[in-house]
Amino acid sequence: MIGFILGRLGAMVLSALCMSFVVFMLTNLAPNLEKLAKTQAGARITDAEVARWLEKNGYAEPMLRRYGEWLGVLPAAGATDAAGKVLGGRCLRGRTDPAPATAPRFCGVLQGDWGYSTKFRQPVAGVIAERLKRTGVLMGWAFAVMVPLALAIGVLAGMREGSALDRGLSTFSIATTSTPEYVSGVIFVALFASSMVGLKWFTGSAKSAVDGVTFHNFTLPVVTVALYGMGYIARMTRASMAEVMTAQYIRTARLKGLSFRAVVLRHALRNALIAPFTVIMLQFPWLLTGVVIVEALFVYPGFGDALVQGAQNNDIDLLLAVSVVAVIVVLATQLLSDIGYAALNPRIRVA
Repeated sequence: MIGFILGRLGAMVLSALCMSFVVFMLTNLAPNLEKLAKTQAGARITDAEVARWLEKNGYAEPMLRRYGEWLGVLPAAGATDAAGKVLGGRCLRGRTDPAPATAPRFCGVLQGDWGYSTKFRQPVAGVIAERLKRTGVLMGWAFAVMVPLALAIGVLAGMREGSALDRGLSTFSIATTSTPEYVSGVIFVALFASSMVGLKWFTGSAKSAVDGVTFHNFTLPVVTVALYGMGYIARMTRASMAEVMTAQYIRTARLKGLSFRAVVLRHALRNALIAPFTVIMLQFPWLLTGVVIVEALFVYPGFGDALVQGAQNNDIDLLLAVSVVAVIVVLATQLLSDIGYAALNPRIRVA
């Protein structure tokens, strides 16, 4: 197992480097840099002024060198005047008192410096940490609602395959999965947060949840996220449970006189939950970046909103950081999924 984990960690690092370089290259294309310069220095500046702005802020270096500076494995180059005084560079972005004597030579991801957000006017690391915390709260509540309900629906449907209960729960699962968040979210707002139908139980905006989560301001976004992901887990659990219930060892247990409840709880349930475990783990990356629509609909400034803000405002450092963090979460989730699957399934663990 240790060798397996070390091998996967090596593959993760290599994959993260490749993906980060691709994202870095796409976000640092010449048209994006020119647009950034005109956004920050003025839309009417000349090409020569654009070139000077890019040189001063460390964007004029070759692509590979800038990638090395972003990683923190190469010293950041800075523009200098005729006297040799440092005027700018990656390490001085966003500083109001650029003092070359105190500016670090290395200021990349390995040093904890993700760059400077031109949209929020603060270091990207602070923006990412704050937005991840907010989305983490939404993800936590959504998981607390989604996973237990999905597993219960899947187990109940799989226990009675072909029954009216199975058909009803399966129809409900398909309906929740096939309804996009922007549709169910709008329906919930219209029904439970609008005075038009007389059921103003909740607020249609989760912006106040930044200061404190309450049942009134956080129920609708949590239910919207949970319903969409619940159908996938429920259907996988139902299929796994139905397959387990027809296995030979289940028939043997029933023939030995064990009650149906004992067979389900002691023999079928553990094996039936192995397959849904992978689906549950894969909900993490979807929730991290897939809640963009929900956060926009309910005006919740989370991680998905940071991605939208970075794209809309050509905030290169923020957009790059959000994309790379999402890649890291996907890779880490896959590793945890493989480890958990091996822990639950003795056949995989032995192999």
